[in-house]
Amino acid sequence: MKKLSVLALSAALFAVSCKESKTDTASTGAEQTAAPQTDTNFQVNTDSSTVKWTAYHKGGLNPRFGTTKTTGTLSVDKGNLVSGSLVSDLNTLTTDPSAVDPKMSDGKTSVDLDAHLKNADFFDVAKYPNVKFDITKVEELPAGTESKVEGANKLVSGNLTIKGKTVNVSFPAKVEVAENGVNLVSKFTINRQDWGLTYGAEGDPKDWMISQEVDLDLNIHATK
Repeated sequence: MKKLSVLALSAALFAVSCKESKTDTASTGAEQTAAPQTDTNFQVNTDSSTVKWTAYHKGGLNPRFGTTKTTGTLSVDKGNLVSGSLVSDLNTLTTDPSAVDPKMSDGKTSVDLDAHLKNADFFDVAKYPNVKFDITKVEELPAGTESKVEGANKLVSGNLTIKGKTVNVSFPAKVEVAENGVNLVSKFTINRQDWGLTYGAEGDPKDWMISQEVDLDLNIHATK
């Protein structure tokens, strides 16, 4: 019976570690020059826009997820999105209460995780209060490109700055431009260590228990 229990647990862990991804994988590169702003600008509506994040323990176990509030500007030229800047205020970072079960976390709650993420263990919000994304290029999505975003039509590239380090990322997105607004939707995964986001000192066993992958889900609405 004990042997069967161990086998069942191993099978369950293997199934979780092989979970189907619901996001696109962002490609990364060196920092690029940001695209210039145009005369046609739309302001991000913070109340109707969402930036969701999801992080995991090793093997996709115990996902933690929540949101941050975002401000910024998107610029259009001849009916196309060409540039823009998004800023997420990490002081607004909030973990969804349903993501943390105190019974499984030694009594810790989502509020405790918020404080943990904001202190020097991770984001060090007192020193680095914002995450910034500056668009460097917007291209047509190459024909045949598969994306987890239904209706994805563009390949968006931009400089993503976290804790003072900038890496250029590219990901598929669904971009809609209308007379009075711009919508940008994307779901992609980054590797947190590309920005030096570690728990404790390098090589700390506590950091090893956390997956390097972080999912970002953008649903940005900008209006005049």
